[in-house]
Amino acid sequence: MGLRFIFMLTRNDRTVDDPWPLLHTALSLGVRHIGFKDIGLSLDQVTALNRTIKDGGATSYLEVVSLDRDSEIASATAAVEIGVDVLLGGTRVEAVTPILAGTAIQYCPFPGRIAGHPSVLEGTLEEIVASAKALTARETVHGLDLLAYRSHEDVPALIQAVCAAVTKPVYVAGSIDTPERIAALKAAGAAGFTIGTAALDGRYPADATDMASQLAAILRDVATLNNHISPFHTTNLAAAFGRFSDTWSPKVAGQINGMQIKLAKFEGAFTWHFHSTEDELFLVHKGRLLMKFRDRDEIVEPGAFIVVPRGVEHCPVALDETCEVVLLEPATTVNTGSATDARTVTDLEHL
Repeated sequence: MGLRFIFMLTRNDRTVDDPWPLLHTALSLGVRHIGFKDIGLSLDQVTALNRTIKDGGATSYLEVVSLDRDSEIASATAAVEIGVDVLLGGTRVEAVTPILAGTAIQYCPFPGRIAGHPSVLEGTLEEIVASAKALTARETVHGLDLLAYRSHEDVPALIQAVCAAVTKPVYVAGSIDTPERIAALKAAGAAGFTIGTAALDGRYPADATDMASQLAAILRDVATLNNHISPFHTTNLAAAFGRFSDTWSPKVAGQINGMQIKLAKFEGAFTWHFHSTEDELFLVHKGRLLMKFRDRDEIVEPGAFIVVPRGVEHCPVALDETCEVVLLEPATTVNTGSATDARTVTDLEHL
């Protein structure tokens, strides 16, 4: 699972007064994990907020920041009534667990001692790790909400120690506002992180301070860390075919799921052959292609394609002087298939 970015509609541990424009922007950008706090809005408001999050295809998170027992119980009860997907935070596991029993809500409490508002994480690294191990030993606890950047400990060391000590997901919260901090928590083994105030206040390094720019920058940086950024750009077929002149010698122009995209120039007739295990697609870019089969001939005009299934004997013939063809076939495909002659190519050039 890639590193998870959870956008919190919160500032200074409170859900913002008007979260709707922010939520619309987040959903339009494809943010798929969105949360809010148990402080700041009425139950009716957060119920509507949760419904909109889920209707938008995102996973919803309610984070508990209330410090007293009664408020935490009330928040857990509200989480059930609202129907959130994940309950983050809180420290009173023994009181919350019975409330969540029988629901599909995933529960990720805070390890360590939590104090103040905005919340801070107290205790030594060893104490926090011990708390994390004790919490995740419970079957009803699905992960942890670690306020690492609100601790006085060495934060990367703390995240790494907690992640190494438990087998359940660790989500890091609190004052994450730079790509370096995101990279550090991923390197330490965290499953995800939350950002709220930093993005709302325009503090995350981005092209601009507006919400769309802030979220877009975070999503880009997370995608980069998760190796979800494509290194490929468009390929102009005319330009690509212009880079070579030899015929009947396919060039590899790309690869997808074990299939190769090949470019080839045909002149005259090729060799009768078949492929025992590979299907082939011939897409004519320029010129006209005659595909000869034992029972018929098919003419493939520019912009058209034909599929030759495995085991079917065929013979491609260029009807014009030079026919430019895009091939889509498995990387194992040898151009002459069952035949071997002077035009057999086994070591293909890459464009």
